[in-house]
Amino acid sequence: MGLENIIRKFKLRYGSQETVIKTLREMGVQIGERCRIYSVNFGGEPYLIKIGNHVGIANDVTFVNHNLNWTFQDKYESLTGFGTIEIFDNCNIGVRATILPGVKIGPNSVVGACSVVTKDVPPNVVVAGNPARVICTLDEYEKKCVTKHIDIPKDKDAARAFLIKHFWGDSR
Repeated sequence: MGLENIIRKFKLRYGSQETVIKTLREMGVQIGERCRIYSVNFGGEPYLIKIGNHVGIANDVTFVNHNLNWTFQDKYESLTGFGTIEIFDNCNIGVRATILPGVKIGPNSVVGACSVVTKDVPPNVVVAGNPARVICTLDEYEKKCVTKHIDIPKDKDAARAFLIKHFWGDSR
């Protein structure tokens, strides 16, 4: 791995969101506005990835833009398929999800943690699993989120104290 790649990985892993977005755009990823990206795994063809506006991508999400058919390498000099990945506006991709080539996600969709997305995700749904499948609508998911919502203080230390008391009580 050359020095340039090491610096790029460092920027993606430890840079501010502004630095991450700038670095990914330099790599060829098309990225809309108001995105939060915490992954460094954009595959060998990052220029085949398009991310819309207001998209959240959690840690360790993997984008795979090609198929390597190693078992056929003795029969064919090169047998590799490529595909684009497109994430539409207002989507959230959970921790350690894997997005395979030729997939379109959203708009207004959520991909659950550790899911493997092998085919297109319809708009306004939540998908999860391996392979990912629809588990509920976005409206149903919103109701679950609102029901579980905990109004915490904005101050980090106050939020920590509040959550400890909320979940562990005074026994801690």
